[in-house]
Amino acid sequence: MKYVPNTLTIIRILITPVLLVLLMTNTLWGQVWALVLFVLASVSDYLDGKLARRYAVRSRFGQFLDPVADKVLVLGTFAGLALLVPKVVPWWGVALIAARDLFVTGLRSWAEAHGRSLRTLRVAKAKTTAQLVFIIAMLSVLVLAKVGGSPGALGRDILQTPVPFWLFLLVVLVTVLTGLPYLRQMTTAPPAGPG
Repeated sequence: MKYVPNTLTIIRILITPVLLVLLMTNTLWGQVWALVLFVLASVSDYLDGKLARRYAVRSRFGQFLDPVADKVLVLGTFAGLALLVPKVVPWWGVALIAARDLFVTGLRSWAEAHGRSLRTLRVAKAKTTAQLVFIIAMLSVLVLAKVGGSPGALGRDILQTPVPFWLFLLVVLVTVLTGLPYLRQMTTAPPAGPG
């Protein structure tokens, strides 16, 4: 069991380019498989952390790689959506999400370099949940829009309403705001443990 969590994390990174290629085919089955792969990758994110805790096989490599895999998956998929539906997922929103991640990663690296440790906050889980729910919903709507008949018409109608864009704005807002507590934590971060 020692290597299973890190293996799942690596698989998540490797799945992302395949997912993006399938998404960008802009075909029904390409987007169906992109949705399936994204859901599987999201589940693997939950599983690798759960397994690492249950079997006490957490490692510094895993603690570094897991958030990297998450960022590759989520930011990569947001970029794919920005190419496919730029009116719903504009590039500036993707850039703000990426900037928040770079900001927190930079703070964490700076803290560790100075003998401190930044713990992952609960608000980060809210951010991750909002991002994953939005992406799964958007991928589902894109699949629906490719189906024939009234279901397809419903999917296309949803894409024409402002609702998906407003939901994306909410995700961007939650993402940016959840980065701010890390700045406050810097002033009270305890010294890092040995190793």
